Amino acid sequence: MGKTTVATGVMSALHARGLRVGSAKVGPDFIDPSYHALATGRPGRNLDAYLSDPTIVAGLAARAASDSDVLVVEGVMGLFDGSGTTSVDGSTAMISVLLGAPVILVVDASAMSGSVAALVHGFATFSPDVRVGGVVLNRVGSSAHATLLREALEPLGIPVLGVLARDDALAWRERHLGLVPVAEDPASARASVARLGAVVERALDLDAILALARRAAPVSVADPPRARFQARCDVAVCAGPAFSFVYPENLELLEQAGARCVPFDPLEERTIPEGCRALYAGGGFPEVFAAALGENRPLLADVRRRVEAGLVTWAECGGYLWLCESLDGVAMAGVLEGAHATMTDRLTLGYREAATRYDSFLGPAATVLRGHEYHRSVVSPPGEGLDLTGRFGAGRAGYVSGSLVASYLHQHLSASPALAERFVAAAAGSPVAPPSGASG
Repeated sequence: MGKTTVATGVMSALHARGLRVGSAKVGPDFIDPSYHALATGRPGRNLDAYLSDPTIVAGLAARAASDSDVLVVEGVMGLFDGSGTTSVDGSTAMISVLLGAPVILVVDASAMSGSVAALVHGFATFSPDVRVGGVVLNRVGSSAHATLLREALEPLGIPVLGVLARDDALAWRERHLGLVPVAEDPASARASVARLGAVVERALDLDAILALARRAAPVSVADPPRARFQARCDVAVCAGPAFSFVYPENLELLEQAGARCVPFDPLEERTIPEGCRALYAGGGFPEVFAAALGENRPLLADVRRRVEAGLVTWAECGGYLWLCESLDGVAMAGVLEGAHATMTDRLTLGYREAATRYDSFLGPAATVLRGHEYHRSVVSPPGEGLDLTGRFGAGRAGYVSGSLVASYLHQHLSASPALAERFVAAAAGSPVAPPSGASG
């Protein structure tokens, strides 16, 4: 019960008032924006200065706010916690400056009284460029506790915009990589978001929050780069409960380049959608659905046959595991011969810069990719298709060939639409494999 709870609750409450609400999440996270989308009825976006370049963050925010009355942006980690790289900080504070947006601090006050003033004072004065416009006190124990906190904060002149009591009923389901994705149980998630919105409507001063948003500083905005049209072709996109981690901007860029993105659920479909000239297998939780994915032998056989025949294939993280020979001992597609994926207790996360070691549809060898990793699995052997660098790890990993790129790397293509163009161009130039069972 923290930032995501408060931000999603504000979105839900404003939407329930009849406002058109845009949403965004600072950083590369996939799951929080899916809850934002439930709250607003619009796609949740990401604002990541490292993945997409600081110069286009305002444009991406403008797209998220398009045709809306207010844009609510959820931060990442602490206000000043960044990417861990020296080149681009990427923190919530940095994004607030790029957007000219005031910050509402969500403070876990469960074990505080007077100290809350020192904490808020520190955040409010740490950087002269960041404007803290208000505080939401979270996990407050009682009305008496709330009074103590308000009295402590009063001399600072920073308004308390609401108080949320400690309430286990507002806790959401979590597992090894954070919240359980909406795609796995949308009805339950939708009910939780609506319930949360009702709580926030009562507990927070939404009128004051809207007034604060109206005082955001104006910023100049340039449209984010677009992909140039290449050719018309159909691209199969893994979707459903096991594969819900794909940035909306990536699909939009593929469509700008000429692709018709055709979603299909690898838990249900028996073949890749007919007529598709490429496969895009994004991230998700295939490990949670390994048994069911493994039981769908007709699809796995179709994937292996088509990829081996040259189907242009781009797989990120969860899709990478799906293409391995096995996942936790369960047979998968076997496209990556000899590669076996295993879940571990160790979390691997961080931003990466990578260079391809071989020619591929993304470009010639040494094409530079920028992305992030976030997983608790390992693939053995890891492959040697990419030279990876980054503060949290380096080395060689992934599988790269003329028609295949598969690795743990998640990419946000907003700053590199040329990659979407090359993928679509390669797909349009590849033959359509015959349906399973056909001769030839």
